[in-house]
Amino acid sequence: MFNPTRDQARNFLFETWRKRRESALLTPLEDLTAQLIEKHPEFHGLLADPVRYQDKDYAPEHGATNPFLHLMMHLTIEEQISIGQPHGIRAHFERLTQRLESEHEAQHRMMECLGEMIWQAQRNGTAPDAAIYLACLEKQ
Repeated sequence: MFNPTRDQARNFLFETWRKRRESALLTPLEDLTAQLIEKHPEFHGLLADPVRYQDKDYAPEHGATNPFLHLMMHLTIEEQISIGQPHGIRAHFERLTQRLESEHEAQHRMMECLGEMIWQAQRNGTAPDAAIYLACLEKQ
């Protein structure tokens, strides 16, 4: 899944969670995803009910957290850390993990910066700029 549609990304999460609950064989990516889902029990019921939640919208202006976006951002950060891109991301992750005493909480802080970079790109009509991401991480 290099550039999945919204429905494909959501179906991947629904299907991964179904397979985990049924103890089915998972691919390495599904296993990583299931581990992330397990850290978010507040999303378990939602992911167990694709018919109800497949098309649900989450408006940030109403204070709603989009669980699908949240989990996909976790996956993005996991990938960034594993490949060391953008350069310096591992050091930021290790620093935040040490300071917060939690890899999961470190990723949540990183997610704020990842979201800022994406928002800036959308606002400016440009490609995402890793310099914005890394500058934000410096402040965390």
